[in-house]
Amino acid sequence: MTKPQVCFILAAGLGKRLRPITDHVPKPLLPIAGQPLLESIIEKSVAAGACSIGINTHHLHAQIEEWVRSSELCGMINLFHEEPILDTGGALKNAETFLACGDFIVHNGDIVSDIDLSLALELHKVSGNIATLAVLDYPAFNNVIIGQNGRLTSIGRTCNPAEGERIVAFSGIAVYSPDFLKFLPAGASSVVDAWTAAIGAGFQVGTIDASGSFWSDIGKPAAYASVVVRKLKNEGEFVYIHSSANTCGEIELDGHIVIERESSLGKASSLRNCIVLPGGVTEAGKHYENSIIGEDYAIPVDEGAFSIPVAGKGALIGTGGSDRKYFRTNKNGRSVVLMECGNDDPDFERHIEYPRFFTKYGIPVPEMFGADHEKRSAFFEDLGDISLYSWLKCHRGDDEAEQAYQRVLEVLVRLHATVSDHVSECPALLARVFDYDHLRWETSYFIERFAACSEKTGAPMPSSLDDEFHRLALRVDSFSKRIIHRDFQSQNIMITRGGVPRIIDYQGARLAPPAYDIASFLWDPYAPLKDETRARLLDYYMRLISKAGIGWFSTAEFTESLLYCRLQRHMQALGAYGYLSGIKGKTYFLKHVPGALSLLKDETFLARQEFPLLHDLVSRL
Repeated sequence: MTKPQVCFILAAGLGKRLRPITDHVPKPLLPIAGQPLLESIIEKSVAAGACSIGINTHHLHAQIEEWVRSSELCGMINLFHEEPILDTGGALKNAETFLACGDFIVHNGDIVSDIDLSLALELHKVSGNIATLAVLDYPAFNNVIIGQNGRLTSIGRTCNPAEGERIVAFSGIAVYSPDFLKFLPAGASSVVDAWTAAIGAGFQVGTIDASGSFWSDIGKPAAYASVVVRKLKNEGEFVYIHSSANTCGEIELDGHIVIERESSLGKASSLRNCIVLPGGVTEAGKHYENSIIGEDYAIPVDEGAFSIPVAGKGALIGTGGSDRKYFRTNKNGRSVVLMECGNDDPDFERHIEYPRFFTKYGIPVPEMFGADHEKRSAFFEDLGDISLYSWLKCHRGDDEAEQAYQRVLEVLVRLHATVSDHVSECPALLARVFDYDHLRWETSYFIERFAACSEKTGAPMPSSLDDEFHRLALRVDSFSKRIIHRDFQSQNIMITRGGVPRIIDYQGARLAPPAYDIASFLWDPYAPLKDETRARLLDYYMRLISKAGIGWFSTAEFTESLLYCRLQRHMQALGAYGYLSGIKGKTYFLKHVPGALSLLKDETFLARQEFPLLHDLVSRL
């Protein structure tokens, strides 16, 4: 009978390098954008096959015990309290009865990594090792000497590798056979001494090379901040705010922001690149930057912990779907954004030409400071990092949020009305028409990149669906055309100081029915609106555009076009999510699929008499 797989997590440490943070919370319970590190280690262990989890405790042990009691995983967790603390070896000896039934994984409670625990366990089982250590080349921590066969030979920073040997770092993750426990004395001891003792007794202490894996010891504030920001980036986010945090009315945010549970933000305070820990407090009217904030302290952290520096270019920014690269850097003493385009990027020239035209007629796009056509690069005004999508994550009153949407709609009315009246001044835009061919491309994109990849369709795509797409494209193409942004969703609207909206990613602008932008903005999968709020905002737009669009705007035509444009827009969005996640590997777009699909299902239901095959297809996705 196969023994249950066991993982033991070392969680008793004092966390001295993280004080004063660890005066309030034990290091393994530090949240990584909402999830305690301990929970993520347990989930990773369970995914590797662990059925039982052991955790040693000492420092602030009551908090860990309370977390375990409230965890859904409580039934598989065994706690081993230490008084006094027993160090790494003594912790395992103290849990000897629990660990002695078979091979077991040991994972330090302050390590974040994507090292494959299943692979480590598998290699250990076939190696004949008494212990198998996951190691990697990490100069700041390198102190383990291994031979060509990967076996441990000596330990210590003063040791020099002999010919054929190399020096690496122990990751804090290892797999042990039960026989290893006999090399651990009773009481406090270091597991390192037991490695040496086992080797001296003729046993093998081997290694698995985890170089290339992500790995971080969160023992210092900067390392902790870097891990938190990395999680945000992996999820395509700039902001995480726990649902229990208080309202963000009148709060200014910029950079990477994490606000954990039960924190309180003082009125009119501002934060840039900050992590507010559970129960953390900011003072009213005070500015915080590059900081980790607790209840009664704010620890400064180097700005590099909140960014990805690239030599000679600045900090890499942006999480969108584009292949262009954006860097925050300095030019003539001010923060600017450097955009780099590939040689085959067809939108580079539009990036350069459109801002001049839009700015002339009051569309708030970033100011351009210069372009290098040979290098396909340009410098733009730095608008910060907070989009409307991120801004809305902070709990704001309904009135404040609706007023922000109204300010954006006022910009959109200007684009659809005044600016469109002068489109002949921008030949590059005048030639860009959202016509029948482009509309058909969108629906083909939806089928190829999303619908055809769904495992729930249950039937091949009917050829007669092509006729419905043909009729849909003809219908949309028949409506009056004005300048539209084309991707007017909340992530392309930046909220700058004072709540002023600014527009980015404008290079895709075309002549098309204005309802396409309204569909993108008010039926946005990134930022769902309540039906009643959407209705008020739609009415607000129509009242403004009716006054500004005298001579071309028709309420009846706009109302008729809206459902058709919504169908087009959400098929395009789902095609993009499929492409970006499946082809480009940007899997964080998948979280927006349910929202977009729900909207499309509503729309195809409304249009089911006109497009029955499309309704049937979408209902099965």
